[in-house]
Amino acid sequence: MEIETGIEAPLRVMSGFGAHMVGGVGTPYYLKNSIRPIEVVGFTHGCNLRCPQCQNHRIAFTAKAQLLEPKETANILLGLESIYGTGTITFSGGECTLNKKWLLETIKNIRREKNVNIHIDTNGTILNPEYIDQLVKKGMTQIGIDLKALKIKTFKRITGIKDKKIAKEYLENSWNATKYIINNYQEEVYTGVGIPYNKDLITIKELKKMAEKIRKINPQTQVCVLDYRPEFRRQNIKRPSYSEMIKIKKILNREGLKTVIAQTTHGHIGP
Repeated sequence: MEIETGIEAPLRVMSGFGAHMVGGVGTPYYLKNSIRPIEVVGFTHGCNLRCPQCQNHRIAFTAKAQLLEPKETANILLGLESIYGTGTITFSGGECTLNKKWLLETIKNIRREKNVNIHIDTNGTILNPEYIDQLVKKGMTQIGIDLKALKIKTFKRITGIKDKKIAKEYLENSWNATKYIINNYQEEVYTGVGIPYNKDLITIKELKKMAEKIRKINPQTQVCVLDYRPEFRRQNIKRPSYSEMIKIKKILNREGLKTVIAQTTHGHIGP
């Protein structure tokens, strides 16, 4: 007897299809002040992190949307791209890398129909060299990775992951994935890194050490420092002010990072 599994097309809960003016941390900085949409995007539901301040918790922690096959998803995104003419299709979430087969198949279906940029927005926690190689082979051309912290203690505070072993693995994976992509696919994949800032979640000292580590990988790497605001289950924090974010940007620049963008109440500033 032969038993075959995985015959049916993989499925993913999706919603929030639309066009965006700004993009994510992996969107090239020179596109962020555009007066027209620069990408079309679909949001995958579900996430392996449990960030108390998650700014997209209605998607990250729910399954109240339509289950879509790769071809269906590709057709929706291609249809939107043909309307807005962005040249870029983005997968965000939630965490879009969780269903590997679905993501790879969806990208393949898009690329089969049209030569567009494929942008992956991810926390990077489950990426490894093999998975990254497959994404690039299928057609990924941009990636934004959120590096939540440098210390495991900080990572646990920001992500809500209680288990130290899992937190350590996730944190190491995200840093290793960033280094691997930059070192091996610098020409093929535009890479941007997001790092958080809120004085109640991470110290400036740790941010400086994160900047140093990124600089050692490549000082030209695009870094977007994100102003973490009160949201979801963490309403007790205060959103950093505009001047505070500009200060953090200058600190990261002084640490040797050449391409730093600050997300602020007045929009994206920099580099």
